[in-house]
Amino acid sequence: MPDEFTVTPWEVKGKVDYDKLIIQFGTQKITEELKHKIKNLTGGELHVMLRRNIFFSHRDLDLVIEDYEKGKGFFLYTGRAPSLGMHIGHLIPFIFTKWLQDKFKVNVYIEVTDDEKFLRNQEYTLDQTRSWAYDNILDIIAVGFDPDRTFIFQDTEYIRNMYPIAIKIAKKLTFSEIRATFGLETSSNIGIIFYPALQIAPTMFEKKRCLIPAGIDQDPYWRLQRDIAESLGYYKAAQIHSKFLPPLTGPEGKMSSSNPETAIYLSDDPKTVEKKIMKYAFSGGQPTIELHRKYGGNPEIDVAFQWLYYFFEEDDNKIKKIEEDYRSGKMLTGELKQILIEKLNDFLEEHRRKREEAKKLLHVFKYDGKLASEMWQKVHE
Repeated sequence: MPDEFTVTPWEVKGKVDYDKLIIQFGTQKITEELKHKIKNLTGGELHVMLRRNIFFSHRDLDLVIEDYEKGKGFFLYTGRAPSLGMHIGHLIPFIFTKWLQDKFKVNVYIEVTDDEKFLRNQEYTLDQTRSWAYDNILDIIAVGFDPDRTFIFQDTEYIRNMYPIAIKIAKKLTFSEIRATFGLETSSNIGIIFYPALQIAPTMFEKKRCLIPAGIDQDPYWRLQRDIAESLGYYKAAQIHSKFLPPLTGPEGKMSSSNPETAIYLSDDPKTVEKKIMKYAFSGGQPTIELHRKYGGNPEIDVAFQWLYYFFEEDDNKIKKIEEDYRSGKMLTGELKQILIEKLNDFLEEHRRKREEAKKLLHVFKYDGKLASEMWQKVHE
């Protein structure tokens, strides 16, 4: 069927119908009422990704807000499976998590799963995935997290401190549950079977409710967590889910680090960015200028517009004007792409500057910062 799609923690295929996905996963749509409550708590401001429903679905976000209003607080947790180079799409959960940290002044735990990447890919060595973790952490730090409230850790380094809670989690989960949740084969290595316990563990780093900003493809992990958390004396994890930034090649699937034609990498120079956008960015325009002037373009399928809408053009009035001009045919596809190219290159130039600074801050976030020091000394009872 042409409208079929697949969303798992490791694969996104087809054109995702997010309304159907909410029903399939049993999550809740973020309502205008919830947005209004958040706006009241953040000084009248909503992040562009909330305003435009890029973060669109949740579990227990209302309870997180209630806890905060009652003075109980909450903490944030997100993560990254390291790869040889991060792309623009990888930054979405980190940009949004950083905004939440700024507004609510809460702790952030960021898990870098070098173990999972090694276990799931036969062609990768552990040395490779550990090396990629170092590079990816620099890109994460460059987003601008508060060094006093952020702990970034690699599983292979922090396993000693996580292991006590991880084995308590593992004892609650059965092979049948893991196999059914992730579609594992009986030939899967036992590391993959145990790994979900490690990804669940950070949801129990504090005796507060944990809010996880992440792509909705990661939701299966938290369904498992929610089944066992209270039996271990912790809150069920709350989540806020994002849509997938469309790949350059069109509205189906998501960007891939292994396919350069689909993505803009954080390391791409200005000429590479321009070449990729002009050559590969899927157009919603007409075949000729004459037809485009007459009939206009379709921003719903135009990748350049969608990237601007997701977060590269934060001004609501400007994005509305761009949309109107493109629909009417006043703005051509090439002109729309040029706007994105300029925005992208400005963003990447600033990101690379901050990434260089991040090299001096690496130990703060991993070992020496206030939260990092506390976590390295802490062993769960």
